[in-house]
Amino acid sequence: MIKLYRHPLSGHAHRVELFLSLLQLEYELLDVDLLAGAHKTPEFLKLHPFGQVPVLDDNGTVLWDSNAILVYLARTYGAGRWLPTDFLEEAEVQAWLSVAAGPVAFGPAAARLVKVFGAKLDLEAAQARAHALLSIMDGVLANRAFLTGKAVTIADIAAYSYIAHAPEGDVVLDTYGNVQKWLGRIEALPNFVGMQKTPKEQAA
Repeated sequence: MIKLYRHPLSGHAHRVELFLSLLQLEYELLDVDLLAGAHKTPEFLKLHPFGQVPVLDDNGTVLWDSNAILVYLARTYGAGRWLPTDFLEEAEVQAWLSVAAGPVAFGPAAARLVKVFGAKLDLEAAQARAHALLSIMDGVLANRAFLTGKAVTIADIAAYSYIAHAPEGDVVLDTYGNVQKWLGRIEALPNFVGMQKTPKEQAA
């Protein structure tokens, strides 16, 4: 069975969990206690040399980096649906995976890190980056259902988790109607699973 090492409040881990569920694969969730430093133990570092979640163990094939895992799962189990084989279409998906690793990570994800986990980052700068990103995404989504066109791809899965939970970083989504509709389309997919919401007392 596939094993996913994760933290329930990690958006990087959630994007993998979401995709596993959408693919209707059987998997086991293994929670890693980040507060206790479980991700920095010698045992875990054998799985992921940078000591981060998620890590995927597909019956002995071990992978890390959430976007790399999405590509692997799409190619292995996606039947060509989630990652196009056309070079130009594939390149567009890869571009959005870079957005997920860049503007998403340093915008809404970073703002959430400050508010939820008390990270020592510049909250206002992260929120500004988040709104700049959301403005661009809202424009892109004005004439298409998903980030790369009419069909959902791993580009959408990679971006979803931290955009959906941007309000936990005090990044309000109310003015981004197209983004909200896009979130709704993803949440309407068969076998969708959401990420655990941050308890109010933890977010305070």
